[in-house]
Amino acid sequence: MKNKNDKPSSQNLPWSALKSLLDDESKVVREGLEKFLLNNPKEGLTFLLSLGKGEDRYLAKRAQNMIEKLGWVDGAGDFLLFIRSLRYELETGWFLLDRSIYPDLETSTYSFFLDKLADRCRELMLQPSSPRMTCEVINRVLFHEYGFRGARQNFENPQNSFLHQVLDRREGLPITLCCVYILIARRIGFELDPIGTPGRFMVGCFAEKHPFYIDCWAGGRFLELEQMEDKLGVLPDEESGANLLPVTVADTLSRACRNLCRHYAQAEDEANSRLFLSFVQEFEKVHQEASNA
Repeated sequence: MKNKNDKPSSQNLPWSALKSLLDDESKVVREGLEKFLLNNPKEGLTFLLSLGKGEDRYLAKRAQNMIEKLGWVDGAGDFLLFIRSLRYELETGWFLLDRSIYPDLETSTYSFFLDKLADRCRELMLQPSSPRMTCEVINRVLFHEYGFRGARQNFENPQNSFLHQVLDRREGLPITLCCVYILIARRIGFELDPIGTPGRFMVGCFAEKHPFYIDCWAGGRFLELEQMEDKLGVLPDEESGANLLPVTVADTLSRACRNLCRHYAQAEDEANSRLFLSFVQEFEKVHQEASNA
């Protein structure tokens, strides 16, 4: 005979029905949902993480907020799980990178700020709008109205590599400024790509017949393909011309981890330097295993 106090098995838990409760404004409903999840922590965390990776961005934010409220945060461990998942998405991945050092970070605040930047871009957009006109609007909002800039005086400061710190301080490295630029563009339905050129990360636009590039470190300066080739000293038919092509989310985040490994080492913070080196090595290991599969 089953004891009435026995906890129900995970197979019998109404997980699908819980989705609608995440945005319920009733205090009683919220407290009941939190109690239910706390009574089923393993299944509850899996449920919330799956929502966080879903296509419904609003629901994903609610799920992430719940994870943070319940204290189910293991910053470094969550980023390692993300690396091993092979399900890479730029915004999710970068905030998980941030939380490896700032585990109590409320990421929804910064996602909403990116939404605000994108909304301002929509206000200024004229239709029809060419790819260059769209980028000019993003330039105006990001670099002029909100004053984002390259961190020139304190380039090696690790804070320049954390997305939420860049959004707070409005200055960062080329790679973090490019990340902000790309995330704003995606919110207005415009696809741009990360370009991992040696020495300086950039944004690439391949929506026209001939690609052009955006140097966020220089306040959104446009560079034509020929200018990029001159800058890198390459020809289009040379193997090194691959530097002008998009890189993956994994490549982007791995490069950010390399930067942090180096910057923490220069700050004589060996523990955090080793932490980010371990992330780089994990990216390399997962990539090698996927290539051999």
